[in-house]
Amino acid sequence: MAFLERLVIDLLLRFWSVEQLNAALSDPRTVALIVGGLVAVATALPGVILLLRKSALTADAISHSVLFGIVVAFLVMLALGADPDLSSPWLIVGAAAAGVITVVLTEAIQRSGLVKADAALGLVFPFLFAAAVIMVTRYIPNVHLDADAVMVGEIGAAWANTNSYCLDHCDEVIITPEHPKAEVGRRCLNCTPGGITPRDPRAQFEALCANCGTYSAAEAWRLRLIDAPPALIFFPRAIITVGLAALINVLFVILLYKELKLSTFDPALARSFGFRPGLISLALMALVSLTAVAAFDAVGAVLVVAFFIIPAGTAYLLTDRLWRMYLIAAVVGIVAVIGGYDLARGYLMGFEINRLLEMLDKLIGLGGYTEWNVSISASMVVFMFLIFLLVWVASPRYGLISLMIRRRWQQLNFGTQLMLGHVYNHRESPNAPVECAPETLHEHLNWSQRKTSRLMALARTQNWLRIEDGLITLTDQGEARVRAFREG
Repeated sequence: MAFLERLVIDLLLRFWSVEQLNAALSDPRTVALIVGGLVAVATALPGVILLLRKSALTADAISHSVLFGIVVAFLVMLALGADPDLSSPWLIVGAAAAGVITVVLTEAIQRSGLVKADAALGLVFPFLFAAAVIMVTRYIPNVHLDADAVMVGEIGAAWANTNSYCLDHCDEVIITPEHPKAEVGRRCLNCTPGGITPRDPRAQFEALCANCGTYSAAEAWRLRLIDAPPALIFFPRAIITVGLAALINVLFVILLYKELKLSTFDPALARSFGFRPGLISLALMALVSLTAVAAFDAVGAVLVVAFFIIPAGTAYLLTDRLWRMYLIAAVVGIVAVIGGYDLARGYLMGFEINRLLEMLDKLIGLGGYTEWNVSISASMVVFMFLIFLLVWVASPRYGLISLMIRRRWQQLNFGTQLMLGHVYNHRESPNAPVECAPETLHEHLNWSQRKTSRLMALARTQNWLRIEDGLITLTDQGEARVRAFREG
């Protein structure tokens, strides 16, 4: 990770100065938006595939079961005598393995035919999660698990968890007793044990250097042991962690675009072409595990599920093209990150939520709680769901409004077709004056008079029928429509 961080820093320094880069990377909002945007991209791509495979809740199961892999990897490192490091790549490998184990066990239980897929998933991941909790509490002492951090993460503090890199004046400083900055004094060796005071002629002294030792450039500057400060860059760790997950997912989707598409919609055809849908599925679940671990610090184990599912579900309502679905899901996630951060600060589309709370406090009484103070990650998910609701209602193709309009038009179209067919069937019969009279037509169709009048008006505006001498007759267009309906 250190190599990648330094590579990114060197790239950014081509465009910004050290001061500008430090200012940006120490700004909580900037870092939160960068990390949140990367989380949105990293989760949106596999989330689309999970949604299309009807396996969306697999992300929920994996986000819980990865704890099992992390704990097992941690215990293995302890057993081998290694110094456990929470940023170790072996923990990520263990998490990915746990995700694969979750899928394999679920499929094994499902294939037995005794348990359905959803129940199999509900059996496996609680077991792995519970086993992880037991191992943590039994074999790993002094571990504090913050429930809030596990559930919703702390993306607002991502800027504070940094690695520092020195660019100039980076030499270590060695302070010896002869150094000008050395704080040299004397210490009495036999004063206390023998009841001797430092003024006693028998007192024995040794030279003492209070600040002698080796200091990094940053420590030396903090203690003012050097005159010029080192050029330091403080780089948030989450950027590389989540960014690497996003890059891997993007490459996975690009390189295996056809394979993912075919194995998702037609696994049998994919096998006939020599693809291996099972292997692709396991690789996908491993990536979901890696992404869940990478996003753990930012949005927590629970809210990361929302980042997998909600943007993908929103994109599903807007397009039928897979590549557009990828793009829209990522954009929805990024917009939700930006809007969610502002929502956490008390602004929703420019409106101050504190004003609303003050009004409600005056009207119904809120006990004086008029300050909007909520989780940033949770606000991002709330804003994401608001986007989904907007699309769900107003999507031009699959939204509720368009669905109601289409259903209404289908009802009118079907009713009109029935009316035209009735007139067509009785146009030359002896009962035509009764069956096709405007005043009695509703009785023969068993409709209300209001509905019949409305459909007659619609058919006349379309030039499908006309009323002549108190009798409904079809136009040429109306007869052609009836014949086309019968033939089709």
